[in-house]
Amino acid sequence: MFMRNLASATAIAMVMGAIASAQSLTITSPAFQQGGQIPSKFTCDAGPAAVNPQLVFGNVPAKTQSLALIMDDPDVPKTMIPSGEFVHWLKWDIAPTAKGIAEGEGKDGINGMGKPGYMGPCPPDKSHRYFFKLYALDTKLTGAYKNKAELEKAMEGHVIQKAELMANFEKASTKK
Repeated sequence: MFMRNLASATAIAMVMGAIASAQSLTITSPAFQQGGQIPSKFTCDAGPAAVNPQLVFGNVPAKTQSLALIMDDPDVPKTMIPSGEFVHWLKWDIAPTAKGIAEGEGKDGINGMGKPGYMGPCPPDKSHRYFFKLYALDTKLTGAYKNKAELEKAMEGHVIQKAELMANFEKASTKK
C-alpha cells in the first residue's frame, strides 16, 4: 500500500512539474539551438556587418511589467578581464507583450565596451559559451544603467522568472 501511494505521489509530482515547466518563461532563437553554435553572421567573423540573432520569448508571466535581457560570456581569460566575464548586450524596459527581438534590432541597450547596442561574440582564444538571459520583472526599469552590475541591482527583488539560452562560438582564426 505504501509503495502504491508513493508511486501515485511521485506520478502527481512529475505531472505538476511538467505543467509548471510548460508555463515557464522561455527564450529561443531560430538561428541556433540550445547548446549549439552561433552562426558567424552574428559574430565578429562578420566584421562590422554583425547583427544580433532573432530571439523569441514565450510564456511571459501574466504579472510581468517589463522584461530585461543580459547576454554575456563567462569564459574570458582572467588575464584579460579579472572577472572572467564580458557583457555583450544589456537591454531593459522591454514590453511584456514583446514576442522577442528581431534579427538586427539590437541597436539599443549597452554592451561591455560602454557603447550602445549588441556586440557579437569574439572570443580571443577558444570556443566560449554565450548566455542570453531573459528576466520577467514585476516593475518597469526606465533608468540609464551603465553596466550589468547596475542593471542587476535595479532588478533585485523584482524578478518573477528567468529563462536562459546558451550557445557556443569560436572565431575562425582560432580554430585548429
